[in-house]
Amino acid sequence: MVSMSHRLDGTGQRVVREQVDLGLAELMPDADHPRAWMLLVDGTPQSYVDLDDPLYLEFEYMRRLGHVADFAAPPQVPLRVLHLGGGGLTLARYIAATRPGSAQLAVDCDAALVELVRRELPLDQPGRRADRTRGGRVRVRVGDARAVLEHVRPGSFDLVVADVFAGASTAAHLTSAEFAAAAARALVPSGIYAANIGDGPPLTHSKARVTAVRGSFPHVCLIADAAVLKGRRFGNLVLAASARELPAAALARRAAGDPFPGRLVSGDDLDRFAAGTRPITDARPQPSPAPPADLFAPGLAALP
Repeated sequence: MVSMSHRLDGTGQRVVREQVDLGLAELMPDADHPRAWMLLVDGTPQSYVDLDDPLYLEFEYMRRLGHVADFAAPPQVPLRVLHLGGGGLTLARYIAATRPGSAQLAVDCDAALVELVRRELPLDQPGRRADRTRGGRVRVRVGDARAVLEHVRPGSFDLVVADVFAGASTAAHLTSAEFAAAAARALVPSGIYAANIGDGPPLTHSKARVTAVRGSFPHVCLIADAAVLKGRRFGNLVLAASARELPAAALARRAAGDPFPGRLVSGDDLDRFAAGTRPITDARPQPSPAPPADLFAPGLAALP
């Protein structure tokens, strides 16, 4: 049975709380943006969606995924995109607005969450600026991310994005070299694989993810806050990989210009970052580490 409640926050705006398959989902309004919402599951921020402006990306890691999408093809050229992890469909809305005509498939294992997003955060907003999301088709499929990835036709996508979290961690079967190989098969030769990784000191998981991905992609980079890359705190790292050379310099400039500047690591610097690390494999599974218990306390930066 679905349990749903509506209440008002301190500003008098509506808050939606609903039990979904993987926990308690909450949609919290943003007092500074009248039709913007933060989606949380069991207290962990999952997505931020501004229904009036799909180009607004609140989370820094989402801005960096947006930068990767911006360089996946020349401006305005439609993309075929596979989103592994649906959430509030923030990146799908952004790509539909920036690249009209894009064909996108989002996969999420939580059927109740998918229905909540469809009902409360609809893609089509008649009469609003978010009509820009009508520039293409966004399909949503309920299922396991890896199972769907392994069954798509080879060479089907220009961009595969893995942003898959159950709570605040990524399941082990979605972090391995075999998972990266399946992503490579799903891409066209010029395609890009991008992943959102949650990790903290000493970044053992991120280093193993880089090594795992390098088995299928010759060109790889990481983008994150400098403090995260130096192992000073827990945070998000965005990995981008491709069979073609990545626009590392352009991505680095974009990340450096973000409200919270990021740093890009590639080439010899990435070699040193991941040196001596064994790849994650299905035989040696490794979920992403859980963040510190106080990471999502009021006033602290949110991830994933």
